[in-house]
Amino acid sequence: MSQVISPHEDTIVALATPQGVGAIAVIRLSGPQSIQLVNNVFYGKDLEKQAGHTIHFGSLREGEKVIDEVLVSLFLAPRSFTKENVVEISTHGSSYIVNQVIKLMIRQGARPAKPGEFTQRAFLNGQFDLAQAEAVADLIHSDSEASHQAAMSQMRGGFSGEITDLRAQLIHFASMIELELDFTEEDVEFASREDLRNLVEKLLKVVERLIDSFDLGNVIKNGVPTVIAGKPNAGKSTLLNALLNEEKAIVSEIAGTTRDFIEDEINIGGVIFRFIDTAGLRDTTDTIEAMGVSRTREKMKSASLILYLFDLGDTDMIEINRDINLLENLGVPFLKVANKIDKGNKQLINELNRLHPDTIFISAGKKKHLDLLKDKILELVNLDKFKTGNTVVTNIRHYDSLNRTRESLLDVLTGLDQEVSNDFLAMDIRRSLHYLGEITGEITTDDLLANIFSKFCIGK
Repeated sequence: MSQVISPHEDTIVALATPQGVGAIAVIRLSGPQSIQLVNNVFYGKDLEKQAGHTIHFGSLREGEKVIDEVLVSLFLAPRSFTKENVVEISTHGSSYIVNQVIKLMIRQGARPAKPGEFTQRAFLNGQFDLAQAEAVADLIHSDSEASHQAAMSQMRGGFSGEITDLRAQLIHFASMIELELDFTEEDVEFASREDLRNLVEKLLKVVERLIDSFDLGNVIKNGVPTVIAGKPNAGKSTLLNALLNEEKAIVSEIAGTTRDFIEDEINIGGVIFRFIDTAGLRDTTDTIEAMGVSRTREKMKSASLILYLFDLGDTDMIEINRDINLLENLGVPFLKVANKIDKGNKQLINELNRLHPDTIFISAGKKKHLDLLKDKILELVNLDKFKTGNTVVTNIRHYDSLNRTRESLLDVLTGLDQEVSNDFLAMDIRRSLHYLGEITGEITTDDLLANIFSKFCIGK
């Protein structure tokens, strides 16, 4: 049997599939004793004599008691997810059976795994770097094509590759600067200052591109916050219901029915949009409704997209132009959506086509032209960079480290301009390397690892 390479001496166990009743459940063990512990209670082939990447049928028993008939999958170190000996037990999906099997493994000597501990061991054993490990969690929680693609790209090393390349180039110059410190009396120069400047400027461009990609990455990972705004009775709640294909919001002829936010997610073209139906935009003497209107304006400022909805049968051009002017001053991308096209007067429609040819005409109540609206919504979210395969930053921790890297690289340029001594120059370069290393896990602390892996589910 292969020798375990992990420094961990204990064996962990956890349910790897979701809680609840299902056809099957998978219980995972990882650690030096995982095969032996299962073999102690497995009735079938001798697992300690079997090859890795094999599956074996048998039963789990404790004394004379048969707990379940199972399939046992063996993954011998280092050819496993954690690079340790790993066993996966596929049982019937009864929660009673799952609990019995896990308790049995604990009695045999395993201990319950902590959240994310399997992935943490994989990282510590060199299976992948920290950015790739974080992508595992993102992949599990991906709920759209875009978020899945971003997580897969990061997990397969796309982002890590760029960071590793940046560090490698900077390490060469750092070593040359450090070497010069050992020869201060000879006044020699191993690292050309002009070459260093060119490198730092090149690295800054890459770092700034990655920083700029975070806005898109955040949208891909968390969804596009999209506010439906307009005066009362424009049909905002009806539109939300039509897009969701369910009666999520209360629809009433009484103006001001929606006094707070109603929010739900919709997948459009592989991108998650978080639609927010808000209180109407109007002046009101109703204290509660006025609070809703005030909060609506705040939501609009923080949105990534606004659907400005107005009723063709109850709005004039003066109102529309006034609202459009308000939205343009907010600086948030918005779409002009004319609702109740079946009730609109032709003169207003013609005027809109002339003054605002980008207006989208729909009927939320009769679900007319909603596909056109979805197409226009998707157009406003620029995914071109992402679709061409460029690296996109989706993690706030990475974004913070990149900003700190940028500041350190700018300090290197300032030092070159001011002709500072080598020790100060080396200090700024080392700081840049430190922050880049934080992303991939070459620089870590116990607190950082605990914080990252505590957010994983147990069993992963």
